[in-house]
Amino acid sequence: MVIAGVIALCVVLAVLAFFLPRLSRHPERGTQRSLGMGARAGSKAPGPLGRLFSKPFHSSSRAVGKSGSAGRRARGKMPF
Repeated sequence: MVIAGVIALCVVLAVLAFFLPRLSRHPERGTQRSLGMGARAGSKAPGPLGRLFSKPFHSSSRAVGKSGSAGRRARGKMPF
């Protein structure tokens, strides 16, 4: 369920970044900020559990950033 939500969010951000590149920065940063808060909360667990709990949030944040930048990069390559 959470994986599907992250994938849907990445698709929405990629489309938004393609059609409205400047306006896509704010939702992307907000999403990365909320995922960062989850990663920080997960990392407070002791020992290796902290890394285990925070890893999904870090990888989701990285995926959100890549999808937004890919949409803006694709927009930059278009002839119009």
